[in-house]
Amino acid sequence: MNDVRRAFLGPFAHKDGPNYQWVSYQGRVPYPRPGMCPSKTFGSFESTKNFPDDVLQFARNHPLMFHPVMPGSGRPVFLRSHGDITFTRLTVDRVVAADGEYDVMFIGTDVGSVLKVISVPKQSWHHMEELVLEELQVFKDASPVTSMQISSKRQQLYVGSVSGVSQLPLHRCGVYGKACAECCLARDPYCAWDGVSCTRYLPNTKRRSRRQDVRNGDPSTLCSGEQQRFNVQEKQLFGIEGNSIFLECLPKSLRAQVTWTYQKLPESPRKEVHFDERIIQTDRGILLRSTLRRDAGTFVCYSSEHGFTQTLLSLHLEVVPSSIKDEHLGYQRVSHQKWYKDFMRLVQPGSAEQMCEEIWARKGRISHPPGPQGAPNVPGNNGPGHRAVLPHTIKTKAQKWKHLEDKRKVRSRRTHDQARADRGPRSAQS
Repeated sequence: MNDVRRAFLGPFAHKDGPNYQWVSYQGRVPYPRPGMCPSKTFGSFESTKNFPDDVLQFARNHPLMFHPVMPGSGRPVFLRSHGDITFTRLTVDRVVAADGEYDVMFIGTDVGSVLKVISVPKQSWHHMEELVLEELQVFKDASPVTSMQISSKRQQLYVGSVSGVSQLPLHRCGVYGKACAECCLARDPYCAWDGVSCTRYLPNTKRRSRRQDVRNGDPSTLCSGEQQRFNVQEKQLFGIEGNSIFLECLPKSLRAQVTWTYQKLPESPRKEVHFDERIIQTDRGILLRSTLRRDAGTFVCYSSEHGFTQTLLSLHLEVVPSSIKDEHLGYQRVSHQKWYKDFMRLVQPGSAEQMCEEIWARKGRISHPPGPQGAPNVPGNNGPGHRAVLPHTIKTKAQKWKHLEDKRKVRSRRTHDQARADRGPRSAQS
């Protein structure tokens, strides 16, 4: 508070000079000094409404003080240098952990995301370490965050923008994994390992098995007696020779460093993957821009943090040669014609026999287009691959659709040459 009081008693900021930069104002400051509370002792002012016009005008033209109020560490609490984003809103929740109190900052951005950040002391409270616990994309349309409010009773964070309001939990301990090491490496003040899973930490709990170390996050010490139940996930992928393929591996912690190893055969040694123009490493995995046959083998993904390394994923890649990819994967050529085109052509008058002949030709039963009235044309022997059609075959196929022509004829009622006598009513007596 002394730094804040010293800043408000110092000079005002003023834009001056050819470059219109912020400089210290060296002119006369009116009385009473802007920022002072009204008092009957000095000037007999009961409220700010009674201040002279020159005081109000000066405060309107000089809204900033020249000396900044720096954090206790002498540097910004959180600094994000990479990425084209701007912070729009900030709200803070004070959390009691096993090794002290921490201020958890929820920072809204202009792209609709929220950062969950804490500052952890390294050697002392004057040397802080910035930790990004989570980065959540709240709004899909990337609308800027305009308001945020914390509900300590419900343990919820309410985020608002021009497109709507979203509700987020303050803690999601379950996303940090199902192992003691993963829960400790998260270093979230809200969460602790209770011997079975990563759950919410409560300072008044009587359970002695709860393990948490936000300041150091050393799983080798906290989880030394814990039986590890972490199973390495295994996947099998197929890649086509000459095509690109992506090997995805996402660590639970945003601060973990990911490394990859490659093993050609089970009995061959593992080698670290070296990245170049063909093999590119990203935040979500590695990309093979052009898959080669020698890439077939096992790729293993590791994460390292605070000297602790664990295996995250094992991917077995099988490369299919480009010459046999259609046969190996069972590809079939399918016509790109719309499904309803055949139906519409079928219901049109006079096109049933033509439609059926085209379907037969598509299935490979005949190798020539249909002739008039459903009769197929007879191609000549123009070379190999052209099969002549016998005359009796043409006649048989021409008569095959005769019943369809008969069905389209309008059925008339039976008539007689002689006029029929009028019938009397049924109730008449003969």
